[in-house]
Amino acid sequence: MPHSALGMENVLVLRQTLYLISLMTIIRDKNTDHSAFVRTSNIIITMLVQEAMNHVSMKRCLIASGSGGTYLGLKPAQEICGVSILRAGESMEHGLNSAFHSVPIGKMLVQRNESTFESKLLFCKLPKGIETFLVFLMDPLLATGNSSILAIQVLLEKGVPEENIVFLNLISCSQGVENIRKQFPRLRLITAAIDPELNDQRYVVPGCGDFGDRYFGTY
Repeated sequence: MPHSALGMENVLVLRQTLYLISLMTIIRDKNTDHSAFVRTSNIIITMLVQEAMNHVSMKRCLIASGSGGTYLGLKPAQEICGVSILRAGESMEHGLNSAFHSVPIGKMLVQRNESTFESKLLFCKLPKGIETFLVFLMDPLLATGNSSILAIQVLLEKGVPEENIVFLNLISCSQGVENIRKQFPRLRLITAAIDPELNDQRYVVPGCGDFGDRYFGTY
């Protein structure tokens, strides 16, 4: 089972199994080649989506089985959509679509000023009626949280209740987690790892480098 980060309600960290740690070792290693980085990242993303589904409200449903019987099962009580923060967030769309067929996906482009580290929204296209959805917000790395906070504020302005936002990250920095938690205490954040610090360029340390460049093969 995952565990809540110490003193942080609604912040869940995947259980640090030997398998997960071995996967994280691969994506953190600067010598990992492109194909291995993508393959391993996709496995971790799938694990994040699967864990997120354990915290989604479900409702009972009676279905007919292929053997002619019936089965009392479960299905999400609310429609689900994804919103990826471009560009790196697009890497997580496949994992969401693997769990759910034809999930609507929205996109936001948030640019960070490299001098001031302030964020600006440049593009936003969201599913129609997003205020009724459970929204999986996707960005593989959470550093200061400035870009994420802007994206969350946009969702709130569009009518999405804070408690209907689930934020998925592969690696989060403790500073960014704390910034998100303070401003949006009812939002749920699920991550595979929380790293301790940022360097002078605001990269997560130890982190994994520029996730988007490594995933999409652009350097």
